[in-house]
Amino acid sequence: MTVAIDRATGKVRGERAPRRGPLKRLKSSYRKYWYAYAMITPVAIVLGVLVLYPLAYGFYLTLTDANSLNTARTIGVNEIEATYKFIGFDNYADILWGPTSYDRFWSHFIWTIVWTAACVALHYTIGLGLALLLNQKLRGRTFYRMMMVLPWAVPTFVTVFGWRFMLADGGIINAGLEWLHLPTPLWLEDTFWQRFAAIMVNTWAGVPFMMLSLLGGLQSIDASLYEAAEMDGATAWQRFRYVTLPGLRSVSSAVVLLGIIWTFNQFAIIFLLFGNTAPDAQILVTWAYRLGFGQQPRDFAQSAAFGMLLLAILVVFTSFYRRWLNRNDQQLAI
Repeated sequence: MTVAIDRATGKVRGERAPRRGPLKRLKSSYRKYWYAYAMITPVAIVLGVLVLYPLAYGFYLTLTDANSLNTARTIGVNEIEATYKFIGFDNYADILWGPTSYDRFWSHFIWTIVWTAACVALHYTIGLGLALLLNQKLRGRTFYRMMMVLPWAVPTFVTVFGWRFMLADGGIINAGLEWLHLPTPLWLEDTFWQRFAAIMVNTWAGVPFMMLSLLGGLQSIDASLYEAAEMDGATAWQRFRYVTLPGLRSVSSAVVLLGIIWTFNQFAIIFLLFGNTAPDAQILVTWAYRLGFGQQPRDFAQSAAFGMLLLAILVVFTSFYRRWLNRNDQQLAI
């Protein structure tokens, strides 16, 4: 066997250079990309202060029995030191399978899943229908688009308070139902109608974003595809199924994922609509707030544990969702 040797370096040709250590690789990377490091350092510091530190501190609180009675606080001139203790994962065990786990976690978890699925399904269905309508050549199309965006552009608290007034016992909705000789539900008192009202208000506020996103996706589909399908004799439903929906696939996957994350964590609508009342209509994020700030004593540890569980649920769901999309993309490519 012949071994070729490079005369200039004295090394055997094809021989791998020894792998440099991590410190040397970091120094080499810094010399080469120092400008990029300088640009991202302020962002990394801000993220560390505003995201990573609260996240780490919140996780630490979940391992304690911290509440408003045993944390450090100042009363007048007296400074009271913290007396809470480290209890490990007892908070998670109590939340997930403790004696009151169903009332405190699982019932709200089931309602949160139903709330998220219903709202996102309505957002997508109604948003797609409106996007298809506004993608047609209509007179005054710009005005219609502007009017459709208004529920999303108006501040959330204005929208929710407006609906709260309309859903009250003497509000315009019940007045109209009474005028039509129809039953007048207790929108803000009865559990079923509280949940129905929450879904209705969130649908009103969330459809415009879905509509705009899908409208942009529709306008990016090549018109020649529709012309070719029409020449082949495809019906309107076939053109929608085999041209429109595949053309919207990338946009739909992104907006549905965002919609699920936003709706799962939708604090403002539930809280502004019901406040600390309506315990059976509270989703996980508002229930966590209620534990930490809406009761006495305020249970900081359990509230933080709810937040960690919410984060874990969304991380697991997002990872499985992305894998499912990638697997479907690979099957379509084949």
